[in-house]
Amino acid sequence: MKKEMSFKVAIIPLVIMIAVMYFTIVKLEQGPHIPLIVGTCVAALVAWRSGYTWKEIEEAMYKGIRLALPAVIIIILVGLTIGSWIGGGIVATMIYYGLNIITPSLFLVSITAICAIVSLAIGSSWSTMGTIGVAGMGIGLSMGIPAPMIAGAIISGAYFGDKLSPLSDTTNLAAGLTNTDLFVHIKHMLYTTIPGITIALIVYFILGRKFGKDGVDTADIGQTISVLKESFVISPFLLLIPLLVIILVAKKVPAIPALIVGILLGFLSQIIIQGGSISGAVGALQSGFSIETGNEMVDNLFNRGGLDSMMYTVSMTIVAMTFGGILEHTGMLKSIVNQILKYAKSAGSIVASTVVSCFATNATCSEQYISIVVPARMYAKTYRDKGLHSKNLSRALEDGGTLTSVFIPWNTCGVFILGTLGVHAFDYAPYAVLNFAVPIISIIYAMTGFTIAKLSEAEMIQVRKEDATTVDA
Repeated sequence: MKKEMSFKVAIIPLVIMIAVMYFTIVKLEQGPHIPLIVGTCVAALVAWRSGYTWKEIEEAMYKGIRLALPAVIIIILVGLTIGSWIGGGIVATMIYYGLNIITPSLFLVSITAICAIVSLAIGSSWSTMGTIGVAGMGIGLSMGIPAPMIAGAIISGAYFGDKLSPLSDTTNLAAGLTNTDLFVHIKHMLYTTIPGITIALIVYFILGRKFGKDGVDTADIGQTISVLKESFVISPFLLLIPLLVIILVAKKVPAIPALIVGILLGFLSQIIIQGGSISGAVGALQSGFSIETGNEMVDNLFNRGGLDSMMYTVSMTIVAMTFGGILEHTGMLKSIVNQILKYAKSAGSIVASTVVSCFATNATCSEQYISIVVPARMYAKTYRDKGLHSKNLSRALEDGGTLTSVFIPWNTCGVFILGTLGVHAFDYAPYAVLNFAVPIISIIYAMTGFTIAKLSEAEMIQVRKEDATTVDA
């Protein structure tokens, strides 16, 4: 017979997983896969001891994996996109013109703004980082700017647009789960997101001042430009390919077919424009593009991409979601959240607890979708009982869930960024300013009551009617 999970029992897999994760990453300097597998085994054992059959535990793991399958497909397509766009000269063209146009001292501000605009238009932080972000890394590195700074600026811009775009899946998910009008939800997020991006841009402006003309080796930039011209056919017409992908997604074409169009055009560009062979173009899709220019920085940047390069990320996603699936579907996560609710009495503490719970879910379940779905289920009734408008919950879910996923190296977002931008979460974390500023702002608002919306008397009556109807049903 299944026993309800107590907090002391439910916390066991998390404590063991985090301890093993710390030892493995910090002491052994190894990846997070094995600690997550250990956590999954412990969670399965705890669930079995609590009365769950192996078939039920197995199904919980499958449910977790199924939730991540859309992300797995996008990860694979981004790997193919990087391979085809590098081989087709598209990335080289973006870097070439970027080096000629963007001032080093304003690069961090510029790349943040560009990624914000693109992500706002297409509603996808991952697609933005996998395309514009890759080119941005090349431009910034050529200017002598440290990779963690560049990655932090790209991430801040990409997540600003993702968070506020009506096309974003996480934005629609948070609004839908809380039964909040989409544009009411987006408008309420402006209170935390606009101050967050303002702080980020100020920080990037200050950081960028050290990379003015006097602090940058222009000879290195000139050499990079020369190597690009020698190694690729540079043409402004190649910029039409990323522009087309952005337009397709902005026109509400789903991300998968839009990326496939970009991959096909990059593949054809490598053969027709760059003069490569069909075998080489297929190889770039499978194992990534390969080139030897004699310039170490250019070689490191362009020898990448392809399906194979994303298998680390795919395997991490699957392993992480087996762990998260058991925690959610056997009631362990619910037990932990219920324990938190015992101490969250005021409206402010409930909102702050939601933000912290979302971050904790990102750290333990390794998937930003779960960090939105589970707290939404757990806290919805509490918000209604306290007379809080659902837009407070939807905003807290995004502030604490969507944005903090990038800080967890074993979260699907952290792993994706490592595979795409080549920078570890612990390295770019101090520079992803928007992503840590917004949750802090959200908690400050919660504790002061600023922008925390209450239900009107008429809305409270309607909520009570809906709750009564649910109970009767």
